[in-house]
Order: sequence, then structure tokens, then C-alpha cells
Amino acid sequence: MSKNKDIQPIRKEDVVIKFVGDSGDGMQLAGTLFSDAAAIAGYDLATFPDYPAEIRAPQNTIAGVSGFQVHFGHTKIHTSGDLCDMLVAMNPASLRSNLKWAKDGATIIVDADTFADKAIEKAGYKVNPLNDGSLEKYNVIKASITNITKESLAEVEIGAKAAEKTRNMFALGVVFYVFNRSLDSTIAYIEDKFKKTPLVVQANRIVLQAGYNYANTIVVLGSRIEVAPAEMPKGRYRNITGNVATAWGLLAASERSGRPLFLGSYPITPATEILIELARHKSLGAKVFQAEDEIAGICSAIGASYTGSLAVTTTSGPGLSLKSEALGLAVMAELPIVIVDVQRGGPSTGLPTKSEQSDLLQALFGRNGEAPLLVVAASSPANCFDYAYMAAKLSMEHMTPVILLTDGNLGNGSQLFRIPKTADMPAIKPPIAKPNTEYKPYRRDPVTLVREWALPGTEGLRHRVGGLEKENIHGTVSTDPANHQLMVNLRQQKVDNVADYIPMQTVVGEPEGDLLIVSWGSTEGAVLTAIQELQLEGKSISMAHFHYIMPLPKNTAEIFSRFKKIIVCELNMGQFVAYLRMQHPQFSYMQYNKVQCLPFMVNELIEKFNQILEVK
Repeated sequence: MSKNKDIQPIRKEDVVIKFVGDSGDGMQLAGTLFSDAAAIAGYDLATFPDYPAEIRAPQNTIAGVSGFQVHFGHTKIHTSGDLCDMLVAMNPASLRSNLKWAKDGATIIVDADTFADKAIEKAGYKVNPLNDGSLEKYNVIKASITNITKESLAEVEIGAKAAEKTRNMFALGVVFYVFNRSLDSTIAYIEDKFKKTPLVVQANRIVLQAGYNYANTIVVLGSRIEVAPAEMPKGRYRNITGNVATAWGLLAASERSGRPLFLGSYPITPATEILIELARHKSLGAKVFQAEDEIAGICSAIGASYTGSLAVTTTSGPGLSLKSEALGLAVMAELPIVIVDVQRGGPSTGLPTKSEQSDLLQALFGRNGEAPLLVVAASSPANCFDYAYMAAKLSMEHMTPVILLTDGNLGNGSQLFRIPKTADMPAIKPPIAKPNTEYKPYRRDPVTLVREWALPGTEGLRHRVGGLEKENIHGTVSTDPANHQLMVNLRQQKVDNVADYIPMQTVVGEPEGDLLIVSWGSTEGAVLTAIQELQLEGKSISMAHFHYIMPLPKNTAEIFSRFKKIIVCELNMGQFVAYLRMQHPQFSYMQYNKVQCLPFMVNELIEKFNQILEVK
């Protein structure tokens, strides 16, 4: 009989769980399967995968620890959570490197079988932390995960190594029991994923159930944890990563605009998943070219744009550097192209699996000459869809490159996403030139200054564009000083004019007050959660989160003028605040910066904001 049968459940609004272990222990899969099950059960959620930077770090070392954090709950979830309520640690190194992220009193589930002397020493411990009293403030479950896993598979002929790889399913089964979640969706995934290897399906099912049963026969928490499902608007939902959402937003823009989608990209962490996802959708007309390098990727996209495609290239910071000359070509030719930059820690090749808001100034100014373009930033895994769509819309309608900034936290993290109907998305109307008209390549709309898009092969539209300066209207090569000044002015004004076609900036909270928090990109969730808590305390604090950066919304200065103090929060040394000082120097800006390749924590933001509010 279960020892937990008659114990009343603990009810919570939201919970944070972190799965951590050695690279290869399947923590990313365990976290993903739990978050998928939570989404199916009707919870709102956000996730944060934390990959090791080394491809295969030495086993049982801090460098090789891989983690996956899930924040799910009954209320609206804006972040992947600060500290965790439950930590699942599969070896000593993962416990040591992640214990600082566990709340006091958190439940810690460990595989006690991995706490051998050599593994303990490799992790940097002098003595076994399970026996020295250092974990007394936590509820520690010392489960013999490895041995029970092997025992449960004694009758299944899959081999010792294959059996040990299923340990993550045991841990997942324990967590499913604690949170009273059904195993059905995970079993369905296993059956589909490994349908060609029935023994693997059988083994994973057995071990998953063994973990569930184990939790049912011990007093895991003194109680199970119960979280009520979220009240979500009706619709079709899925748990989606930012990279997949970006790919879907581009596909939707292709369908809505009638322009075929072409992606020319070179694989780079953490952007590669966009290329992989689009390659799955050839049936929707997507053409994907895996180029030999970053330069070839963007140049192929420029060629596709010239032929009338919705052209895209995807990259991260180091790749954006390599694409800079070709970006200038796209600006000069005034061709639409979307450049998705999934930012990672820098400089140089930097920290490939970690995230920063480190490329903003590069996106704004990282080209030779005067080469203005549009810069847009997504702020959540789900709205990567919306801003990929809007980046494509603005690029095609205004005949200009657009850089869409996401980052590793957004691209790899996931969120519940309500799938929209493409027909309900804003219309996209590219300015395509009609055949047999008096076409001139740089003749412009008198209001927007946008030139027409001439598709090769269209009768009567023969013309030339390229990377040398062009004569106004006619497009022939020109080195005339006055013409160069004119063309530079026109290209800048065309970008500036886009401010008339983007939404006005909104404010969360009162439109005026003591303190305005300014943020952009992936910091939105943490900042929003922090200011909402302070607003409930009656504090005079509001938030302006920017998605459109070049150009800024037209009412930016008006908003700033209504607050006594402004602080700009970003995950870099102050790139957005430097840009704001250039654009609106009449205001005084404080700044709060974090460069640890980690998102802001809500509590650290609250502490900082309170310090500012206390100073009269």
C-alpha cells in the first residue's frame, strides 16, 4: 500500500523544477517531456535549457553539467523562475553546481548510486555531501536510481549501458508522481520516437513506471503537490521553442505575402534549429540551403530576394560579423531580407551555449559606410512567431533588410503558444512592379520612399542593382558626391519613415510616475514580474518594453518625459542605454546590467528598483 495514500496534497500557484545531470544523462529530454505533459494538462509554463559549453566535457565534472528548468503554474508565467522548488540531480557535479539555485526547504532528488568517491572528488567535494549535514535545510531524497533502474530491466535484453541510459525516465517518473501528472503523453512520445526499436520502448516504459511506483512507496514530500491548471483563452496550443516559433512566423509571412520562402544559412549555435525546422516544411514551399559559410548564406539569400523570394538568413553574433559586408550590399540594393540573430555570449566565438543581449550595437551600426536598416527584437519564445512575421512584413513592404534579435534563452527556451490563423495576421503587401511600365529601379513612393520590387523575367523591367553607389532613380553606377549624399539621405529617411508604420510604445502601469523601467528583448518576463509585484505594494513604478528599436516608436520621448527617473535594464554592459542617449539625449538614464550569461532574477530586480525608489 502507498505510504502517501491518506496525506493531503500541498496546493501551490506555481512550481519551479530543475533537472540536472551529466551531459548525456538525458536532462534536456526529461525536462522537455515534463513541460510537454504540463502543457497538455493545461498549465501555463516557461522553460530554460542550460547546455554545457563543451561538446563532451569529462564525465562527472562541473563543466559537463546539463540542466533544464521548468516553471509551470495556475497563473500567467512570464519567466522560467528564479530559485527552484525541486532539484533533480543525477550526480555530485550537478548537485554542486546547481544547489545555489534551490530554495531553502526545496526537495532535492539525487541518484545516490553516483556518489562514489571518485565522482565526489571530481565534483570538487572533500566529503560526501549526502552524509556531512550540509543539506539539512533541504528535503533530500536519496534514491538508488541507477540500481533500481537496472533491477527493473533485469528481464529486458537491452544491455547494461542501454539500461543505464534510461535513468532519466526513472527520475521523470518520480516527478510525475509528486505532481500527480499522467504518464500517457510521455509514453506516447516514447512509442513514437523509438517505434523501430521495441525493446527501447519497453525499457523506457518500465523505468518510467518504476520511478512513479518508487515515489508512491515512500514519503517523498510528506505530500504530493497540487497545482490547478491555468485559465487560458480557448484555442489550439502547443509548447514551442523560440527557434521553432521563429520558423513558423516566417512560414506564415510567406503564405500571407504570396512570396516563396528561401533560407540560406550556415549552422551555428544557438540558431541552427530554425534551419532544421524550415527544412521540414518543403510541402509549404520553403526552400532551405545549408551554405558552406556565413557569407555564402547571406549572399544566397540576397540572390533569392532579387528573384522575389521572402529571403532569410539565420545566425548568431560571430556569424553576424561575417555577414556585415553583404548586409551593406542588401542596403545598397534596397532588397528585402530578414537576418535572424539568435544572440549568444561574446566576444569572438565566446560562449556558444550561453545567452546575452550582446549584439545590439552590432545590429544597429555594424557595417561600413552609412548603411541603415531596421532592428526588431522578440521578447518571449512564443512571440518570436509574431516578431519574425513582423520583421518579414516590414522588410518586404519597405524594401530593406531587417535584423530580428532573439537570443539563446528565447531560441532554446519554450513557452505555451496559442496557434493563430494565418488569415488573421496583418496583411503583407510587397511593392511589386507591374510588367511593361516605365520602370526605374530607384524611383520611389513619394511618402514612404520605398522603391518597387522588380522580379527578374517580368516583361519590360530590365534593370541593374549592385554594391556600388547608384544614381538616383536610374540605378547606374555613380561616384558623383552630390548623388552619394542624396542616396545616403534617402536610405536613412526611408528607415526613419518606418516609425509611421509600427505601433506606438506602450507602458505597463500608470502613464506617469516616480520610476520607469526600460527594457528590451528577453528581459521582459523578469522585469514585468518584478514591477507587477511592486505595483501591488502601491509603488509608483511602470515599464516600457521595446520591441522596435530602429527606428524607435514615435512616442518614446513623450513617455520618458512623464517619469522622474528612468532605468534601463539589459543583459550587456549598456548597449540600449547608449543608443537611447544618442537618440534622446535630453533625458537622464540610470542603468542596471548583468553579463553572466544568465537571465535577470526577479528578486534582484525588485531589490534594485526598491533602492532607487527609496532615494528621494
